[in-house]
Amino acid sequence: MRLEQLQAFLAIAETGSFQQAARKCGVTQSTISRQIQALEADLGLELFHRTTHAKLTLGGERLLPRVRKICQEWQIATEELTDLIAGKQPELCIAAIHSMCGSYLPPVLQQFCRDYPEVQLRVTSLGSDRALKVLKDGLVDLAIVMNNRFLTTGREMVVEVLYEEPIEVLTSAKHPLAQYEYIPWSELIRYPQVVFKDGYGMQRLIQDRFERLEATLQAALEVNTLDAFRGVVRQGELIALLPHSALMEARLDPTLAVRPLACNSNSNLSDNSSLTRRVVMVTTGDRLQIPPINHFWQLVRQNIPPQINQQRSAS
Repeated sequence: MRLEQLQAFLAIAETGSFQQAARKCGVTQSTISRQIQALEADLGLELFHRTTHAKLTLGGERLLPRVRKICQEWQIATEELTDLIAGKQPELCIAAIHSMCGSYLPPVLQQFCRDYPEVQLRVTSLGSDRALKVLKDGLVDLAIVMNNRFLTTGREMVVEVLYEEPIEVLTSAKHPLAQYEYIPWSELIRYPQVVFKDGYGMQRLIQDRFERLEATLQAALEVNTLDAFRGVVRQGELIALLPHSALMEARLDPTLAVRPLACNSNSNLSDNSSLTRRVVMVTTGDRLQIPPINHFWQLVRQNIPPQINQQRSAS
């Protein structure tokens, strides 16, 4: 049983004529006849009385509403796919890490809304692991996250590296570490920290570094918003390791201090290298063929990465 057979059956039922049905379907009358014969052979019963007018048999009458529904659903499906390929989708869903939503992404969002005013743009702020999971589950179209090669190596995944940025230290302006121009790791590990919740790439990055240092991460508190980080650190006791892009507002707050990490070759610690994170944009190959998604992808590529080094020197 094939779709064109069902379409031929429906055309005959609606026109009452094999000849008119053939004209409606754009095929010859003999083709219509063969399609109905094949359909009747598959079903094991006749669907039309062969008289002057093609009249439905009892079996044909029972089949008609089902076939009409199948053909309507097929038409709707093909129209939706045509609209999708043409870029006529109702919404575009993005998942992005918190620091991206609050720093580099807003100009891109504004430009996309100008370029595609008919597409509802939905942006959700999520941790990297969660954002990649909802992308794989088909709940969002594109994710901007901290790189996790274990979650972005699928054959269907398309990954664009946006930038790499340093991890810096956020403290209260009155904290002992605020006296340093560059904070040594040997001093940093002595103090309790506020960290991202489990499932965030930043928490994993910091934990891995402390393990390499053979030091214990004193995670006194877990939060998941940048406002919470600033509010907690402002109290004076806890510090936080955060990416450069997450510290823009903190730099303007006189009650807070932002300091880079030192690379001290004289340290006894086993790892003195700088700490950075890589931010990537991820989608799937099939989504990238859809015009609004591709356009958003290109906008991000054109406007991000930011000039991290210039911003650091300016701050």
